[in-house]
Amino acid sequence: MSNKEEYLRKPEWLKIKLNTNESYTGLKKMMREKQLHTVCEEAKCPNIHECWAVRKTATFMILGDTCTRACRFCAVKTGLPNELDWKEPERVADSVATMGLKHVVITMVARDDLKDGGAAVFAETVRAIRRKSPFTSIEVLPSDLGGVYDNLKTLMDAKPDILNHNIETVRRLSDRVRARAKYERSLEFLRRGKEMYPDIPTKSSIMIGLGETKEEIIETMDDLRANNVDIMTIGQYLQPSKKHLKVQKYYHPDEFAELKEIALSKGFSHCEAGPLVRSSYHADEQVNAAKANQQLKQQA
Repeated sequence: MSNKEEYLRKPEWLKIKLNTNESYTGLKKMMREKQLHTVCEEAKCPNIHECWAVRKTATFMILGDTCTRACRFCAVKTGLPNELDWKEPERVADSVATMGLKHVVITMVARDDLKDGGAAVFAETVRAIRRKSPFTSIEVLPSDLGGVYDNLKTLMDAKPDILNHNIETVRRLSDRVRARAKYERSLEFLRRGKEMYPDIPTKSSIMIGLGETKEEIIETMDDLRANNVDIMTIGQYLQPSKKHLKVQKYYHPDEFAELKEIALSKGFSHCEAGPLVRSSYHADEQVNAAKANQQLKQQA
């Protein structure tokens, strides 16, 4: 097979213009000074310049920059992580306060080397942000924390505003795309989070272009709704490097628009779908939509 056949050429709608203004460079400098990591950089997110330079938002990645899993779609480095840094929660909270964020997303590398999967540090990060920025809404995007109930409870007891955990792909492709994480375990994780705190919205994301069918995407929507997930995001998979899974299809924006309409018809309170959409894309708008939907339910 030739390289032309093996690697699909990116369509025009996936080409973005970079904007590295003072806001972007200032945020990058602050992250380095405070020894913080962002998934925006580590996962090579295509929206980093829009979020940092225009929207002035960022997704913090805690518990180091080295993941214990080696998922075949992810650009975050893998290996043996460093020791826990219990000062990290305060540094993250200081940065959130300095930036004056209205909404912050906190994600993590998988820490299968830890008995609690990193839940204690994650929960302390939420509490530290609450202390220093009481009016900032907080979205948490954890790993499955080993699928251990008590680990999830530790995090949920810190009472984030949104629990986000990504299903990533359809059932058939899950074992090939993800490392150690399981499709059913992710559904259970989301369901249990909702059972613990029914008023906290739950959210999940799927990337498409890995060889799934439209029917399988819709099946994933149904699986998420069956486990009471409120918000869904759908984005185009982009191959981070040649060692990662190849893109099987680039979806047209019109196809994303159709999938969004289908998701909303399934009962999701909000769906963000588009070629450059990522799990944290426009997360501030999603939390507002979830709160508005919750208020409507209470009034009904």
